[in-house]
Amino acid sequence: MRAVVIHEHGGRDKLLLEQVPTPEAGAGQILVRVKACGLNYLDIFVRRGMPGLPIELPRITGGDIAGVIEAVGAGVTSVSVGQRVLLDPAVVLPDGEIGALGENTTGGLAEYIVVPAENAILLPDDVTFEQAAALPIAYGTAWRMLITRGQVQPGESVFILGASGGVGTGAVQIAKMRGCIVYAAASSADKLERLKELGADVLVNYAEQPEFHRFIKGHTHGEGVDVVVNYTGGDTWVKSLKCVKLGGRLLTCGATAGYDPKPIFATSGAKKWIFAAPTVGSVRI
Repeated sequence: MRAVVIHEHGGRDKLLLEQVPTPEAGAGQILVRVKACGLNYLDIFVRRGMPGLPIELPRITGGDIAGVIEAVGAGVTSVSVGQRVLLDPAVVLPDGEIGALGENTTGGLAEYIVVPAENAILLPDDVTFEQAAALPIAYGTAWRMLITRGQVQPGESVFILGASGGVGTGAVQIAKMRGCIVYAAASSADKLERLKELGADVLVNYAEQPEFHRFIKGHTHGEGVDVVVNYTGGDTWVKSLKCVKLGGRLLTCGATAGYDPKPIFATSGAKKWIFAAPTVGSVRI
């Protein structure tokens, strides 16, 4: 089969279209003919290489995969040949840890992929392969941040940095669906216009307003917002903390601009706190 293979880290020239053996479904597995594969920033990280997180090479990347089941392995009864499926990108690795398709194991930038049968999610007939392959990593991450971890509630205010990215657009739509007041930040007018179409209530152009925390505080009469979503990191972290009202939450799933923010020192009466950034999860302010 044809596949895009990474043999060494680097630029886009390291993505090589090659002929590789077509995999076969073993016990408990399914063979899927790939019809669509979404791309995420994770795929860029895998290609470039991630400090402190070695990637076993060669690697076929691509974690958001939709296709048709071509064959099933022994013992598989939950799905059958010919069914249209979306694949859950989270997989159990040999050491028992949870990994991701395309990062820790073979991904979907190929004509076929073998995965555990339990990773198959049946697709309704009215959902296209392309629509399905746009969902898992970005929208699954946004859902976990806002709903599972952040527990956002109707009427709360949610400020989303980098709102025009995959996770960001997912967060905008989920927060709006939840009945929140959505503040969306992006770097250009055309991106912000699209975010308005997706449901954003208040638009923030951080190219024109790099001190975005001052805008948020001014727009909320000095209080700040209930929830900030920040997966940018870097020098946006401290400003994000300044956007959060007392008792609010800051949600994060990574740091595309860097994982080394400066801590800040804050006092309130007799209490003192040092805030520093986690790499995943949430912080209550």
